[in-house]
Amino acid sequence: MKDENISVKTWRINGENVLAACDAELLGKEFIQGELTLKVFVSFYHDEYVNEEEFVIYLRNATIINLVGKRVINIAIREGIVDKNNIIYIKSVPHAQAVYMLK
Repeated sequence: MKDENISVKTWRINGENVLAACDAELLGKEFIQGELTLKVFVSFYHDEYVNEEEFVIYLRNATIINLVGKRVINIAIREGIVDKNNIIYIKSVPHAQAVYMLK
């Protein structure tokens, strides 16, 4: 996939590499299901658009990950970073978080 249809933002906090990423078409949207609300804030999930190849590099370098959307979640599952049993769905939109403990 060559299209840059994944939105990413990264930053460092206390020595951790934080990655927030979402399917680009979800930016700025809000999903509510019962008491759960998922807001895909542009300020949190967007710094640049990347393609799948670039996204995989971001995934592999992150120690804290926050993902929203079918595309980014499927890539993270394929790369062995997210287990499909640890995904929540809000209005059919998948959301996953991961934290890697470094030794």
